[in-house]
Amino acid sequence: MAEPTQRSTPRTPGPPKRPEAPDQTPWRVEGGRPDQKPSSGGGGGGGGRFSRFKFPRWLLWLTLGLLLLNILVARQVPDDNRIDVPFSYFQDQVRANKVTEVTSQGDIVQGEFTEKLKPPNADEDDKPRKEFETTLPAFVNADKLSDELDEKNIEVNAKPIDSGRSFLVDFLLFFGPTILLVGLFIFFMRRAAGGAGGALSGLGRSKAKRYEADEQRTTFQDVAGIDEAEEELVEIVDFLKNPDKYRRLGAMIPKGVLLSGPPGTGKTLLARAVAGEADVPFFSLSASEFIEMVVGVGASRVRDLFEQAKKAAPAIIFIDELDAIGRARGGPGGGLGGHDEREQTLNQILTEMDGFTGSEGVIVLAATNRPEILDQALLRPGRFDRRVTVNPPDRDGRKKILEVHSRGKPIGKDVDLSSIAASTPGMVGADLRNLVNEAALSAARRGASEAELGDFTNSLERILLGAERRITISKDERERTAYHESGHALLGMLEPGADPVRKVSIVPRGRALGVTFQSPESDRYGYDAKYLRGRIVGALGGRAAEQIIYGNVTTGAESDLEQVTRIARQMVGRWGMNEEIGLVSVLPGPQDDQMFFPGTNGGPSEATRELIDREVRRIIDECYSKALEELQQHRDQLENLAQTLLEHETLDEEDAYKAAGFDRKPPALASGGTPEIDGAVPGTTTGHPTTGQPAGGGSEPSGSSDGAGT
Repeated sequence: MAEPTQRSTPRTPGPPKRPEAPDQTPWRVEGGRPDQKPSSGGGGGGGGRFSRFKFPRWLLWLTLGLLLLNILVARQVPDDNRIDVPFSYFQDQVRANKVTEVTSQGDIVQGEFTEKLKPPNADEDDKPRKEFETTLPAFVNADKLSDELDEKNIEVNAKPIDSGRSFLVDFLLFFGPTILLVGLFIFFMRRAAGGAGGALSGLGRSKAKRYEADEQRTTFQDVAGIDEAEEELVEIVDFLKNPDKYRRLGAMIPKGVLLSGPPGTGKTLLARAVAGEADVPFFSLSASEFIEMVVGVGASRVRDLFEQAKKAAPAIIFIDELDAIGRARGGPGGGLGGHDEREQTLNQILTEMDGFTGSEGVIVLAATNRPEILDQALLRPGRFDRRVTVNPPDRDGRKKILEVHSRGKPIGKDVDLSSIAASTPGMVGADLRNLVNEAALSAARRGASEAELGDFTNSLERILLGAERRITISKDERERTAYHESGHALLGMLEPGADPVRKVSIVPRGRALGVTFQSPESDRYGYDAKYLRGRIVGALGGRAAEQIIYGNVTTGAESDLEQVTRIARQMVGRWGMNEEIGLVSVLPGPQDDQMFFPGTNGGPSEATRELIDREVRRIIDECYSKALEELQQHRDQLENLAQTLLEHETLDEEDAYKAAGFDRKPPALASGGTPEIDGAVPGTTTGHPTTGQPAGGGSEPSGSSDGAGT
């Protein structure tokens, strides 16, 4: 916005600015006083230090009142537990043999009765006591008293006279409670005056963990398989190391970098690698840690976090799961009001990143799995200028990740990481790390000195298909499961362009009684309509085999039906693969809001939904008819495959194709791969769930085992 023109006397131009000294630190923090010193507390929110506390007059009068009350109450506390008795009463008790010992110093005599007594001159409120004290009259003959004590065998000792409470006890009794109460008043008032947002217990202070460069040394050597994202962040590191290189050209580094991608792809690892390479402090926390039940705490913590980062500049702030507070305001997933705690926190982040007072030398990295729901004000240039998508790695990337996680682990010579990488399409860095760790655990269970190929094979099956279940299955149920899985496997071999069958098993694993596992030869990123129809045909093979062999069906195809319905609905409603619907996307995507409220423009019409249902039913019916037809034509192969499966329980790729009468050479790793994750349709993993139990399944586009039942 242009400033209004003002008439003023022309001024002589000042001398040009002195160039910045080469050794001068280029970082500066805008918006603060030049003479302001950082506080030693490090976390004050707002101002960065406690404000000067003044002792209010009302507190002075309160202190005096409490002190007076304290003294009056303390005076009512008895000084000691001894009772004063007349000397004559003492003599009477000596002669009555009711005194056990005495101590004398000067004219003071203290001692102890044999039982609790109460002298005649005592007050009514006094209680009987054993300890006593009396004063010797001046005319008493001390020698005669001593002889009398000896005669009665009363112990006479030289203990110091009990003078009652000490000075320290008196001081604490008379002044201690007042000092404690006033001290607590002052403590809480100072915290309220200096704490961010008035939080009495430090609620307004940031919970970010600070990592120094010498404490954690995660570098780009620990990151592999995501080269494109790594290259985007190398420039950030170079700017933090050599800022003058960019300043000479007037370039500015992005204030924020948003890392987005599926879970487990290495977004947090990338952020830590940037901090490790740049040798700068790294503040890390989750976005959900900003939010508390107390209103205003989130915004206060944002201020405190940026204040700490400015003092440590150059520094990096990493906010994980940014969508927890960065959702679009006023949308379906946002708050109904404009002043809720989450929106206040978001507004404070917007202000800190690009507000009236900015900061230089503080770079914000954030990670999210759902960038499409973030507020547009957060994504605009000047805040998160750069967006880096961290995709699942390809085959070469998976091999590099396996090499990183295999570092320092004894691996057998028969383990080919290239073959494992080829057999695990769709796996991300976290999955591959888990695979290597499971292989090491498997080798440890065997007592071996190194992890062999069999350990990786078993670990892959354990991750994808679940652990084996030791349950007793009837002969009929086992046979039906064998035909069900043989139907899946045979159609997977017959359908042109289908993913190869990697393993067929009727061993109960996880939630399924049997599993047929398919995966593509290489990474796939797009699917044609013919391939998708083949997927539906193969998934219906289990139900078709039961219908052909037994003339009856069971609940074993529940998860298969869920899978084919999901694929068919996507073909009709999202991918434009239906002539009746046409090239229109009428169904929400996997990350879109699934609820459409009446009267809104978000969802399709009732007629469109009915048309979608009809077309989905038509596609599934056509594919089921094809599955029945193909299995009828190849019934002998179906019988051979089922009988071989009953005999061996588990068939790998080579044995399965051989049992079905096909000649196929499997790749080096016979265990197969994982379902596709980064495409719209996953690799096939069909299962025969336990009869009568609810089924679950993978979801598009991630996909996983759709065997179900527990």
